[in-house]
Amino acid sequence: MLKNLPDIIQKVGFDFEWDNKKVWQLDVPMTKMDIKELIWHFEIPFCRNQDDKYSLTPSEIIKNPEMHKIEYERTMKADMQHPLDIMENKGRWLILDGLHRLMKAYVQGQKEVGVRVIPRDKISEILRT
Repeated sequence: MLKNLPDIIQKVGFDFEWDNKKVWQLDVPMTKMDIKELIWHFEIPFCRNQDDKYSLTPSEIIKNPEMHKIEYERTMKADMQHPLDIMENKGRWLILDGLHRLMKAYVQGQKEVGVRVIPRDKISEILRT
């Protein structure tokens, strides 16, 4: 079961929990994707405000870097050598790993980002145990 996620996260998110390390280990090719396909994430409170998880949207961080200094600095330190890991869910692409990289790419004016499209048939291999 998912742990006490806000309604908005449950509405747009997955109905399972995954282990990022398992996702990273998958042998999936990288491709490029238009950043416009993914920036809808910026309006959902996926980020934390201090210790309060799921209380801050990426848009708030990008628009107010001084107010959200810790998260903005974390964003700008993101390693862009790694692609985002995404999966189709509920009719659109959802990020499994790489939200801060997406934010950095956006701030830097990039039009495309590297992604690995994780097939849904890999869910059993990436489940958190």
